[in-house]
Amino acid sequence: MNDERPGLYEMLDDRFRTGRCMNGDEALEVLFTGCRWAEGPIYLPAWRQAVWSDIPNDRMLRWDEETGSVGVFRRSAGHTNGNTLDREGRLITCEQGNRRVTRTEHDGTITVLADRWQGKRLNSPNDAAVKSDGSIWFSDPDFGITSDYEGYRADSEIGANNVYRIDPVTGEVRLVADCFGAPNGLVFSSDEQQLYVSDTRAGLIRVFDVRDDGTLSDGKVFAEAGAREKARFDNLRFDDGGRLWVAAMADGVHCYDPDGTLIGRLNVPEAVANISWGGAKRNRLFIAAETSLYSVVMGVTGTHPTGPGRRPWR
Repeated sequence: MNDERPGLYEMLDDRFRTGRCMNGDEALEVLFTGCRWAEGPIYLPAWRQAVWSDIPNDRMLRWDEETGSVGVFRRSAGHTNGNTLDREGRLITCEQGNRRVTRTEHDGTITVLADRWQGKRLNSPNDAAVKSDGSIWFSDPDFGITSDYEGYRADSEIGANNVYRIDPVTGEVRLVADCFGAPNGLVFSSDEQQLYVSDTRAGLIRVFDVRDDGTLSDGKVFAEAGAREKARFDNLRFDDGGRLWVAAMADGVHCYDPDGTLIGRLNVPEAVANISWGGAKRNRLFIAAETSLYSVVMGVTGTHPTGPGRRPWR
């Protein structure tokens, strides 16, 4: 097999090759095209389906792994953005238009988990991560209130773009990190001792130590987009080798070694907004990029969105 394949893979450091990151499909598979702006893919293992958001069209779509068919999962969805799963396999969704974080119950009803902080309406929740203790952490930039394209134009009641934690017992919404231009993607390390958060406007990925009481350290810079002119950081996902995969918009999908070195890229024909692992082996990377949902079956395996321990995956 030729590891220097043109097109999909771009090796920037030999660790991209030795880590099997270039093994797998030689080209992207187009699962669907026809969105206005695709975001938030998540794989639902019980149904063998991937669900994602088409924000301006105010709908959620689903792709069936068995048949390859695509249909509407939810319409008039609240201009949803990021999606993930909780410890019970329920869908956690950030609704930009409705300015809230919700949970879809097993019977299809929707529970509001957070829509305010200290009595003020949230801006437009963007992405969420679930910790193994059941707490839900989410970013709240202003993307959904700056215009009517991805939500509803409005003034921010909070006056800042922050990251919050929803307590799994009390439901309390607590501010855990601020001083962002626009916090976007967030993901826990495999041991949950660190939280990685992208700041789209600042062009940074920051990493915070997670304290036992659910608070965060001041954080430090893990990676900067400045060296890549086309890159803007969106959401983040780890593989089981500790490499961080990043949706980098017009610069494709970035792959970072645990030491912060950019070791490789996936070239994608559209700007990449969100990525997520799925499939029976968690080695299919779903890529939401502008108008389309792509996938690539890879030689590396992604970590599970609900953290270590008991998992609803298999």
